[in-house]
Amino acid sequence: MHFNIYLDDETGQRLKSLAQLREPTRNALIRQALGGWAEVHAEGAGWPAEVLAFEGLPEWAPFERNRARLRTPAEDPLA
Repeated sequence: MHFNIYLDDETGQRLKSLAQLREPTRNALIRQALGGWAEVHAEGAGWPAEVLAFEGLPEWAPFERNRARLRTPAEDPLA
């Protein structure tokens, strides 16, 4: 599919500079950005696979370890 987009001068210059510094062309950078945006905002899209696969950091204690020390709120803060 082919169509035109219009960018403000600052965004256009930043995009041009990035395309010159990196391998992808300006159009490839735009395709990647729009593809990523569409993936995140697609209907039914949930958390990204990277987030779902995250198992924590080995040097950090799991949050659940301290759950028993949490106090019950006096009243429901969302009520």
